[in-house]
Amino acid sequence: MAEGIEVRHARSCASRLGQRCNCNPGYRVAAYDAISKRKVSKTFRTLGEARRWRAGAQTQAAKGVRLAGTSQTLLEAAEAFVDGITSGAIRTRTGEPYKPSVVREYERSLRLHVLPTLAGARLSRIQRRDVQRLADELLASSADPSTIRNALKPLQVIYRRAIEDGDLAVNPCERLRLPAARGRRERIASPTEAATLIAALRHDDRALWGCAFYAGLRRGELRALIWADVDLADGLIHVERSMNSYGDGGEPKSRAGRRGVPIVAALRDLLVEHKLVTRRDNGLVFGSSATQPFTPTAVRKRALTAWRRAALKPIGLHECRHTFASVLIAAGVNAKAITAYLGHASIQTTFDLYGHLMPGNEDEAIALVDAYLERADTERRLAHA
Repeated sequence: MAEGIEVRHARSCASRLGQRCNCNPGYRVAAYDAISKRKVSKTFRTLGEARRWRAGAQTQAAKGVRLAGTSQTLLEAAEAFVDGITSGAIRTRTGEPYKPSVVREYERSLRLHVLPTLAGARLSRIQRRDVQRLADELLASSADPSTIRNALKPLQVIYRRAIEDGDLAVNPCERLRLPAARGRRERIASPTEAATLIAALRHDDRALWGCAFYAGLRRGELRALIWADVDLADGLIHVERSMNSYGDGGEPKSRAGRRGVPIVAALRDLLVEHKLVTRRDNGLVFGSSATQPFTPTAVRKRALTAWRRAALKPIGLHECRHTFASVLIAAGVNAKAITAYLGHASIQTTFDLYGHLMPGNEDEAIALVDAYLERADTERRLAHA
């Protein structure tokens, strides 16, 4: 028998009396854990499984992974994790502190969805099937697919960190069967419709919706926008900050969120009019006062009332952002500039979200390729003339 592997016969097996084995023996394998300074053993039904585990264990031990696992429970790990991201001791992969909104969402997901089921289990004892069962139970309770994925995010981060720190060798959050998020068909208004929707609003609401339609600012960026960041002379909005639904100010969604967005003529007129209406040229641009941000639900309610009276189809602030992207694309602005103006972290995000709107699709793609091939054929014929 290979070193470190022991055959384990049943108590009733004839081999214990020196006779031929008449049971299905197991194979106990042991490996030394240098971190905990003790042997770790497991029993398998086949010799092949035992050999594979031992080979893997030796590889993990050489990498400095704790084979014995950690005695920490998920509850203890979750509490330490939440304390760490709250204080800033634990940061994102890019080294940035977690935003307060993310901290709250992670704490809430753990408290409501994960800990009620797995709190007392040791971190090293939780298996993939346990996490899969949790996901299946959430789905059975009619939870939305995006809710299920968001509920498991902090658990995935906890295990990723444990793997990276060498406390665990296996991540139970890998290869999960999670329901696909149902895509929403986002509404996009035409330029004429956007102008009509804005014109139907109250005078003090028009510039806010105009910044969503013609500059693509996110709701949090609109709440935090101050007049000092609006340069009407140079025609540029400097997006430097954002504000969450709790009124906490901070940086934009990502590093790319800090950006300059050109002020088009239609938006410039709205902003100039907004200054005259509010009689304010400092502090918050769209706040109920210079220091008090607007309430999104109130703004939405006023807009819905105005559009209902005008018999117009309503639209959301985030859908206005999609409209801005579609206008940039239709106007022929290059993809790199669109990525910068929208504050996307990468151009791939822009392609993923708006690639279907960009030139080069279906009939247009055929026409472009045909034109290219025709030019190439013409050049070939001219070269041989």
